[in-house]
Amino acid sequence: MLSVLLVEDSEVLAERLREALTALEGVRVIATVNTESAATACVRSQIVDVIVLDLQLKQGSGFGVLRGLGAQRPAVVVLTNYALPEYREYAERLGADHFLNKSSDYEQLADVIGNLRDARAH
Repeated sequence: MLSVLLVEDSEVLAERLREALTALEGVRVIATVNTESAATACVRSQIVDVIVLDLQLKQGSGFGVLRGLGAQRPAVVVLTNYALPEYREYAERLGADHFLNKSSDYEQLADVIGNLRDARAH
């Protein structure tokens, strides 16, 4: 079972993401949080395989979450409306595995999570 942490400040989008991901076989959303500190605390207290991470949060930022991850980091899929090339580059330097634009790449999220699930199973 792939454990996913959703870090998203929009309650509406967070619910849509939760529904889409829990519909995938072998995927479990363990929590949905909307601040940097809550995301960091969740990663420290639970086994998280994947973080779906927005960059703009109610408090802090997705970049802060990336900086706060330790050596045993989960896979990170950034999903943002701020898909600027410099944000992508910075997120990748901080260890993001995937960088998706909410507007144009939203539909790819299920495939990315499914691929991560399948890779973990093998």
